[in-house]
Amino acid sequence: MASSSASTSTLQFPRWNYKVFLSFRGEDTRKIFTGHLFKGLENSGIFTFQDDKRLEHGASIPNELLKAIEQSQVALVIFSKNYATSRWCLDELVKIMECKDQCGQTVIPVFYDVDPSHVRKQRESFAEAFDKHETSYKDDDEGMLKLQRWRNALTAAANLKGYDVRDRIEAENIQHIIDQISKLCNSATLSSLRDIVGIDTHLEKLKSLLKVGIYDVRIILGIWGMGGLGKTTIARAIFDTLSHKFEAACFLMDIKENEKRHQLYSLQNTLLSELLRRKDDYVNNKDDGKRMIPDKLCSKKVLIVLDDIDHKDHLEYLAGNLDWFGDGSRIIVTTRDKHFIEKNDVIYEVTALPDKESMQLFNQHAFGKEFPNEHFKELSLEVVNYAKGLPLALKVWGSLLHNLGLTEWKSAIEHMKINSNSEIVEKLKISYDGLEPIQKEMFLDIACLLRGQEKDYAMQVLESCHIGAEYTLRILIDKSLVFISENDEIQMHDFIEDMGKYIVNLQKNPGERSRLWLAEDFEEIMTNNAGTTMEAIFLANFNNGRLRFSKKAMKNMKRLRIFNINVDIFEERLSPRYAIEYLPNNLRWFVWKNYPWKSLPSTFEPKMLVHLALSDSSLRYLWMKTKHLPSLRRIDLSGSRRLMRTPDFTGMPNLEYLNLFCCDNLEEVHHSLGCCNKLIREISRNTRENEAGDTDSHAKLWDKGTTILYFSIPNSYYRAKFELYEKPFSSSKQHL
Repeated sequence: MASSSASTSTLQFPRWNYKVFLSFRGEDTRKIFTGHLFKGLENSGIFTFQDDKRLEHGASIPNELLKAIEQSQVALVIFSKNYATSRWCLDELVKIMECKDQCGQTVIPVFYDVDPSHVRKQRESFAEAFDKHETSYKDDDEGMLKLQRWRNALTAAANLKGYDVRDRIEAENIQHIIDQISKLCNSATLSSLRDIVGIDTHLEKLKSLLKVGIYDVRIILGIWGMGGLGKTTIARAIFDTLSHKFEAACFLMDIKENEKRHQLYSLQNTLLSELLRRKDDYVNNKDDGKRMIPDKLCSKKVLIVLDDIDHKDHLEYLAGNLDWFGDGSRIIVTTRDKHFIEKNDVIYEVTALPDKESMQLFNQHAFGKEFPNEHFKELSLEVVNYAKGLPLALKVWGSLLHNLGLTEWKSAIEHMKINSNSEIVEKLKISYDGLEPIQKEMFLDIACLLRGQEKDYAMQVLESCHIGAEYTLRILIDKSLVFISENDEIQMHDFIEDMGKYIVNLQKNPGERSRLWLAEDFEEIMTNNAGTTMEAIFLANFNNGRLRFSKKAMKNMKRLRIFNINVDIFEERLSPRYAIEYLPNNLRWFVWKNYPWKSLPSTFEPKMLVHLALSDSSLRYLWMKTKHLPSLRRIDLSGSRRLMRTPDFTGMPNLEYLNLFCCDNLEEVHHSLGCCNKLIREISRNTRENEAGDTDSHAKLWDKGTTILYFSIPNSYYRAKFELYEKPFSSSKQHL
């Protein structure tokens, strides 16, 4: 979610993955009515799910299909003469009717070549189909119950208002259906938007600026303003309101953050896939994308939202020229930086909320209603005045004060007065001050080190350091400090991140801070032999040429628990003078891509280490002596092409994961590996493992003392047998 996505609403309005789910008997209507209807819906910008791989002869419905039904706003059920012969269709209908009752899904029956009464009362072809089903289930009590559920679903569906399209012009019928669904979807969107404070005013102004009714113009509109004002929410609202009026539409979320993790051409592929309605990897570099986008879309009327751009390339390579798109197209961008919007483009400046709407938004989060309890009115006004119309602050403070008593409110507001200044991040700090110590530690880890990481990965880091990390994360989410994005990433608003880094940076000297994320600060600490309070070093991309280590500085870091360095390239020219001689034994999480030396320091005894990842390293071995590492769960040495032997695994009773992929020169795997009874899976296979005859990529690593372990050796593939338990490592290599 974008940095500017501080919602101006109390609720996230309902999100459907599909506008329409089509239920039909494929053999009856796929190539005729249903095929034409699907194409018409797609051409009208109505995202429709149609299962093209259904197996309708008694096969059970897969979970993906059930999920698609649940995530569809409207279900169109095409009843044909043979519909009831398909158990698949009948099960599908039962699920659809359940979703209607439980999720508010709209169900529209379409009677293609059958009388509605035949469906409602199971007569004619429907009676014949049920006679056969009853014969199949006559000795099956559960089957007979299913039969009754089918009958109930057919009756209920046929009683709904729908379309009888018999003996009518097919094209006209299809257009009527499409028009109704467009109105339904638009009506539902507008209804949900009413919960967003102040959205009506925004939509009215934006519609006027976009001139949607004028077909022969193409407009780029920039929604501009500081972070926390709700630019993304406003853009999403106008997108949901107007997208049905375009041939195709795409909302590219949080471009700034996404471009940090992916190449720009990946965003171009997403844009093309959404607008052409066919997922594909169209281009593999941004210049090809810049040529292909206008080539593919120059005749399409499209609506595009580019959310949170912060670089000129974002607009240049995703929507560089209005001539890229057909007449009537509209491009909307959200940004904090006004100079990314061209002087001839339309600018819509988002400003702070007026007092009345500020109070309304705060009350919704603090009390769950529009008007507060009489005793809290004056205090509420005081808080709203401090927020100065910033939706993010109103939401965070409202959530913080929710369910607190009058005395706690007064105390919190006094604290706010004493510690506040003109900076927004300082005002937001009150939400941090209300956290428990472990919550504060986790929040700072996320804000300074882990924002934007996939949730699963981030949780591995957090769980290596904090007890009850999952529960603490839920608290941080409930307090509006953190959220999980649609891409399942741990995210937070820019100002929340700034607030976390502000807290850490209160110590002016980098050597006195608890967390470090900038390469220049790391170099300063090494130079000054500092770092006594350091708990975490997380350098996502260290690419400034050379790593320099101070043994004294590293020895000072007795509290260091996270040490994560991602070096872009291996440094052959590192002088032994700069070699790392010491690592803190307090480490829980140790990651170093392209580790440049042949082993780890001999004094390294990290008894609390949980995760060790030294991929693409220059290691010959980790260490020579047996080390007691009771907490170690994961070892990743993949791509360490100089690795010759593994360590003794005797002291690693909790090891769950071992990755030796592409360790080309591996000669010895210590026989103690067979004692690692918690090993869940091993990855030590070349990408061409199937050529070596191995089809089970998750095979158990050992079996009664003997295993076959695959690894790669340049230019050929070998099989090595490792005799475990009985004697030290021995191997016999045979060319396959």
